[in-house]
Formats: sequence, structure tokens, C-alpha cells
Amino acid sequence: MPKGYWVSVYRTVPDPEKLAAYNELAGPPVAAEGGRTLVRGGRVAAYDGGIAERTVLVEFDSFEQAVAARESAAYQEALAALPDGVERDFRIVEGLD
Repeated sequence: MPKGYWVSVYRTVPDPEKLAAYNELAGPPVAAEGGRTLVRGGRVAAYDGGIAERTVLVEFDSFEQAVAARESAAYQEALAALPDGVERDFRIVEGLD
């Protein structure tokens, strides 16, 4: 079964305190669905129109688990702490078999 991944690229972080509150709230629902953070920040080499900004990559055992974590009530609470704290590109992608 293909794995699922959350991919987030943070274009700007105008309110680091909101990001910190989100991070604290987001951890438990991500872990509850089996999410494992593979990348959080660190060095970035961006090419072909990419942006060299904070990147987060979270792996789940399946695409369905990744979607379930995003749609969970607990994760929605985490998102409520974030509204204008960051500008990010967030997507869920399916890995290869």
C-alpha cells in the first residue's frame, strides 16, 4: 500500500507564536494517525521556481491516514490556532508502491 505524505512549505511566518501554538496542538493528532515527521526546517536548496523556505514532510502508512489526520477534529483545532500566523503551501500526496 502506498504511503501518504504531508508536504508543507512555509513562504512566510509573520507570527512565530501562532506557529508554535499550532505545532504544540498538531503533534497529537498527527501521531494518533501514525504520522512521522521526516523533515522540519533545516537546509533547503530550491530549484526551478522553488522557494528556499521552511519545509515540513510528514509520512503516514497510507494516503487515507494522511487525509484522516488532516480532517480530524483535533487537527482542525490546531489549524484554528494558526489562521494568519503563516503563509504556507500544504498538500497531501500519495507515495509510490
